[in-house]
Amino acid sequence: MKHILLLGAGRSASVLIAYLLQNSLEHNWTLTIGDISVTHLDETLVGRDYANAVIFDVFDEEQRTSEVAKADLVISLLPAAFHIQVALECLKQHKNMITASYVSPEIQALHEQAEAEGLTFMMECGLDPGIDHMSAMQVIHHIKESGGHIFSFKSYTGGLMAPESDTNPWNYKITWNPRNVVLAGQGTAKYLENGCYKYIPYHRLFSRTETFNVLDYGEFEGYANRDSLSYREPYGLQKIDTILRGTFRRKGYSEAWNALVQLGMTDDTYKLENSATMTYAEFTAAYLPAGNEALSLAERTARYLGFPAESDTVAKLNWLGLFSDEMIGLEIASPAQIVEKMLVEKWKLSTGDKDMIVMQHIFDYELQGQKKRMTSSMVVLGEDEVRTAMAKTVGLPVGIAAKLMLQGEITEKGVVMPTKGAVYGPILRELKAHGIHFIEEVTPLEN
Repeated sequence: MKHILLLGAGRSASVLIAYLLQNSLEHNWTLTIGDISVTHLDETLVGRDYANAVIFDVFDEEQRTSEVAKADLVISLLPAAFHIQVALECLKQHKNMITASYVSPEIQALHEQAEAEGLTFMMECGLDPGIDHMSAMQVIHHIKESGGHIFSFKSYTGGLMAPESDTNPWNYKITWNPRNVVLAGQGTAKYLENGCYKYIPYHRLFSRTETFNVLDYGEFEGYANRDSLSYREPYGLQKIDTILRGTFRRKGYSEAWNALVQLGMTDDTYKLENSATMTYAEFTAAYLPAGNEALSLAERTARYLGFPAESDTVAKLNWLGLFSDEMIGLEIASPAQIVEKMLVEKWKLSTGDKDMIVMQHIFDYELQGQKKRMTSSMVVLGEDEVRTAMAKTVGLPVGIAAKLMLQGEITEKGVVMPTKGAVYGPILRELKAHGIHFIEEVTPLEN
C-alpha cells in the first residue's frame, strides 16, 4: 500500500483529487489532503476510508514532519512560495515530490543533493508549465528525429472562458489564483527573435501583442511572458533563432489591462494608508494629475491615458467599478490588493460557468530543403465552475505523473521537468483518453 500526501486543495485541485480517489481503489493507495481549509472536501470524502483531509499549516514544523513521514509521495499544490518548505522536508525524509509550479532558484539548488539521494522532485508538471513542455517536446523530438532543423518556436497558453460563458466586456473570469492574475507579467520579458535578443519591460508588455487564430475559436492576442531564453537548453534548442513563450487573452484585454498598469494600480510594493476609507473613485482619482475637475472622472482618466472617453477600454474600466462610489474597505492595502479585491468580485465564476484553456505551439523548421510550419493547437473546455478546464489541465498531468512515480516508471533523479519521452509519452497518451489532445497542421513556408 502506498500513501500520497496532497498539500493544497484549492480551485485547481478538484480534478486531481477526483483522479487520485478513483485510482486509489485500483492501485491500493491511501490519500491525505492537507490545506488551511478542508471543509469543502467533507462531501467528497464521505464513505472513503482510504482518504482523509486535515487542516495543514506548512510552517508548523511538527505537523509538516509528521505528515510527510507517513507519505510515499508528496504532491504540493500550495502557493509556489511554499514549495521550498515542502521540498526541504521531503529531502530530509527521503520522499519524492511533484508540483505544477515553475522551478524556483531555491528548489533548483537542491538538484544535486536530491539526485545523490536517489529522489525525484518532478516540477513544472501541470498546464503551463507542464502540458506545454510535454506537447512541445513531443513535436521537437519528432522533427529532429526526422532530420529537420527548427529555427523558430513560439508557444502561447491562456485560461479563458468558454464562448457560452464569456459574458463580460473583459472576456475574462478568474479560474486560478487571483493574486497571480494581478501580478502577471511583472518583471522584464526576455526572448529571441530572428537571432536578436529582445526585452520588454513590464510597463510596455501589454502594448506589445500579436494576434493569433486558434482552431474554430476565433482571434486571441498573445503577449510575451517571463524568461523564454531559459527554455533553449531544456528544449534542446540552443541554436534557435526565435523562441518566445507567452500568454493568450481575447482581443482588447491587453489594452485595457495596460491602462491599469499605466495608472500604477498593479503595483504591490507599497501601501495606501487610507485605503479603508477610500471609494474606488477616490482610488482612481489619486492616480490622476490635478486639474480638469470640470470633467467627469471617466473623462479625466481617458484624457490622462490618451483614450477617447467613449473607447472600449474606458468602458471596461467603468464596468470594473473604478469610477464608482463603493467603499474599498481594505486596511492599509497596496494598489494591487485593491485591484485584486475588485476583480475577485467582478470576475468570479457564476454557477454553471465553463472555462476554456487555449494552447498553441508554432514551429518553423526546415526539412529536406523545404521550410515548413507546424501549428499544434489544444482547446479544453470545463464542465462547470468546479470541474474547470484549468483544474483538468493542471490536475490530470500531476495525477498521472504521481501514478507513474509510484509504479517506478519515472527513473530520472534530482529536480526534473517532464521533457523526456519516457515521462511525457505515457502522460500525453492518458491525457488524450481524457479528451486533452492537440490538433496539428503543417503548411509550407516561403523560402
